[in-house]
Amino acid sequence: MQGTQTTTAQLAHELRETVGRLIRRLRAEPGPPFAQLAVLGRLDREGPASVSDLAAADRMRPQSMAQTVRDLEDAGLVSRRPDPADGRRHLVELTDTGLQTLHATRARREDWLTQTLDRKLDADERELLRHALALLGRVADA
Repeated sequence: MQGTQTTTAQLAHELRETVGRLIRRLRAEPGPPFAQLAVLGRLDREGPASVSDLAAADRMRPQSMAQTVRDLEDAGLVSRRPDPADGRRHLVELTDTGLQTLHATRARREDWLTQTLDRKLDADERELLRHALALLGRVADA
């Protein structure tokens, strides 16, 4: 049993290290900083949200999220409007420029990844990766 735990612990370590390297490489592609891109992506997937809701979803302090939203607003990527259900709150939403920026950044990063997968992996390896993605999805959803 100890050997299995060590093997699983080693697998967990290698997975964390490898996924971290991949994320850092993707972040190196041109586009907004990761924290800002994460907010844009969430607004795209889930629609308008308050700063508090965005902070809770990304597990960060509301003050930090407020600064991220201000930076996005200054860049014209998001706007704020009063919450129709609660006049004390404001909702943050994507602007057209924000949506275009998000799509362009995603496309650049996916293009780099597509080219790298084609260049570094053969067809059988890409198929193996496709199967591994299902497993990684189960881990991510745990």
